[in-house]
Amino acid sequence: MIERKEYLEKLKKWKDKDLIKVITGIRRCGKSTLFDIYIDYLKSIGIEDNHIISVNLENPDNEFDTYKELYKYVKEQIKDKKQYYVFLDEVQKVSDFQKAVDGLYIMKNVDVYITGSNAYLLSGELATLLTGRYIEIKMYPLSFKEYLNYYKKDADEKMYLNYINRSSFPYALKLEEESEIDDYLDALYNTIIVKDIGLRKKNADTTMLRTVARFMFNNIGNCLSIKKIADTLTSDGRSISVHTVESYLESLVESYVFNKVSRFDIKGKQYLQSGEKYYATDVTMRYALLGRRNIDVGHILENIV
Repeated sequence: MIERKEYLEKLKKWKDKDLIKVITGIRRCGKSTLFDIYIDYLKSIGIEDNHIISVNLENPDNEFDTYKELYKYVKEQIKDKKQYYVFLDEVQKVSDFQKAVDGLYIMKNVDVYITGSNAYLLSGELATLLTGRYIEIKMYPLSFKEYLNYYKKDADEKMYLNYINRSSFPYALKLEEESEIDDYLDALYNTIIVKDIGLRKKNADTTMLRTVARFMFNNIGNCLSIKKIADTLTSDGRSISVHTVESYLESLVESYVFNKVSRFDIKGKQYLQSGEKYYATDVTMRYALLGRRNIDVGHILENIV
């Protein structure tokens, strides 16, 4: 188990504060493991097992048809007035989950922690219902510093090349061959496309969505506008509207595949309306889609920084 000290310290800081702790991030970046580490910490300071309620909603044993069933399941385990710590992993699996979260939050002796693999978690009704009552902790795959700490190595060229070629996702550390890593990342990417995006956008053309994603991976660090992306794809024989590109890009950012950085006018001290840059959450995911030839070393370094 890789100890994510930076994120663990944030959870310690917000422990017992009257706020819902929301951990967001791309699939497989370590959110569930962070919960496990934090639960171990709670036990080490004397919190009893029966006052820690952990529900992984990706586990088929924890299927709830409605938010009321989830709320009832958790509430039935709260037996006294001592402090309880409730962990709901991948909570977006439950329809109208925000109502269950709100119900638990208003209980005086419950400290609530939730995770999700989609920024949609903090949009819509949850944000409206819980405005001012939650703190978001954004989680990423391993940073270069965490990667070095895992191997107990100092930074050098060899370790940097390993980092950009072998993935920053924690599970990839267990894989030996680059081909295994590529297969793992390809499967992870397909899961995100199908589950995190496809199920939300019912009418999404997954083939075109993948085309947009490949284009973005091939242009990380480049200054792009949505119109430019649409025009480039259309000129390559893949007709697509500006509106569709905007919708698919929004979904890829919401699923944490990419992070968007807007241009800033230093002189005018305001954000410009066009020409954003997009950076991959994990640069090696692009290898699974584009291959490992013709790597733009400069943009890879910019992405990592």
